[in-house]
Amino acid sequence: MTDSRITPDVMEVRHLIGGEWRGASDGNTFESHDPHDGSLLAVVPRGTADDGAAAIGAARKAFDDGPWPSMPPRERAKILHAVADRVDEHREELALLETRDGGKTIAQSLYAEIPRVAHNLRFFADYVAIAASEAYPDGDLLSYVLHPPAGVVAAISPWNAPLMLATWKVAPALAFGNTAVLKPAPQTPLTAYRFAQLALEAGLPEGVLNVVHGFGGEAVAGPLTADSRVDRITFTGSSATGVKILQAAAINHTPVSAEMGGKSANIVFADADLDVAVPMSIRAIFGGNGQVCLAGSRLLVQNTIMDDFLVRFTDEAKSLTVGDPKDPSSFMGPLIEQRHLDKVHGYVELAQEEGGKLVTGGSRLTDDARARGFYYPPTVITGLTNESRTAREEIFGPVETILGFDTEEEALRIANDSPYGLAGMLFTQNLDRAHRMAARWRAGTVWINTFFDRDLRLPFGGEGISGLGREGGQYSRDFFTEPRAVTLRLRA
Repeated sequence: MTDSRITPDVMEVRHLIGGEWRGASDGNTFESHDPHDGSLLAVVPRGTADDGAAAIGAARKAFDDGPWPSMPPRERAKILHAVADRVDEHREELALLETRDGGKTIAQSLYAEIPRVAHNLRFFADYVAIAASEAYPDGDLLSYVLHPPAGVVAAISPWNAPLMLATWKVAPALAFGNTAVLKPAPQTPLTAYRFAQLALEAGLPEGVLNVVHGFGGEAVAGPLTADSRVDRITFTGSSATGVKILQAAAINHTPVSAEMGGKSANIVFADADLDVAVPMSIRAIFGGNGQVCLAGSRLLVQNTIMDDFLVRFTDEAKSLTVGDPKDPSSFMGPLIEQRHLDKVHGYVELAQEEGGKLVTGGSRLTDDARARGFYYPPTVITGLTNESRTAREEIFGPVETILGFDTEEEALRIANDSPYGLAGMLFTQNLDRAHRMAARWRAGTVWINTFFDRDLRLPFGGEGISGLGREGGQYSRDFFTEPRAVTLRLRA
């Protein structure tokens, strides 16, 4: 029976399992809505444990019996480049889907995130062939290292950068010869579905990539994380969910790479170039609607420049355009959903209870057409200490807490006084200081006089409750393969 909700403007999303498009095993669905105005975007299968198990089975069969793992890397690379070509050809379509599904501004989707999707695919497609190999001759012994694929990869991606982070996982998994089951976030299922269609059109063999939709406790916590047929789990999301995944994976000793959020410090010294530090700091907290795990959400400013910096930072925050994410002039769009908006606003109220001073923002935007969406303005709070909950817990929204410091040692102590350790930003013209602090900063990535610049050869991940493991370049190879030592005795 045809679903009456499906119209030319409403997509019917399906699972991809073993090359077949399917609904949920029990027929249940959920809806995906536009956070800008609440309009219905898609009807999506509400995946079950049976669906997850079927997807794993399809990936297992494709790995054990299919051509993909044994295919020469250059042949896999040709197919992955063909998939990237399809992404490039459909860049505007994918960008609009991303913007409508998650509220990301069209400028960010079109010029940053969807191009990065294609780059993820191309980088790892080529990296397999150029990755350094190891050989150790020792007299009549020759030892070397092989990197066969690990097997079936469960990839669980978040809603804040849906397709970019999905392909950050899927691209290396496939490039190194694995098969994969992708579980996108239920808030943003559209680009994963469309990407899977494009991948099949580009020639990706059936079963190499499988996509199941639904909610974590129903389709993920069981089969995708505790099934013995899964060889690797790669996850991006909250620390609480990450802990559950780690616990489930422990049953089968399944290796996990997990990136689980952050509360990153952004340190601005008196000698910083404020023409760089202010706009970069604005981008570091308000870009992506503030829903960025790497956000510089603890802004530490040296007290000697606090007054000047605060005026410039606040004025620029007030000037940002918050509106329809499809409008190219919008710097920020809506938050992902009502529940998340309530969480963000709850932290703003908590900050004031903790003694914080609200400098700008701090209440939902309900004027004009934004009343139908989940809009929250750039919000700046001062007067807190690093011991406050607002300064220690991940808000994941456009809320900046600004703290003062006097010395380099004090700044570093505050930066490291956090259970998180994903990233850090540092603005100074003193390169000795920059190197000293980077060496002692407990963070997976430290940016100096910049933010969010990424070289895919570098390791990415966090310390503390920000995560476990690293991915990127050789670190992705180490995770998605099973390094094997081979020693041969040569004849005299």
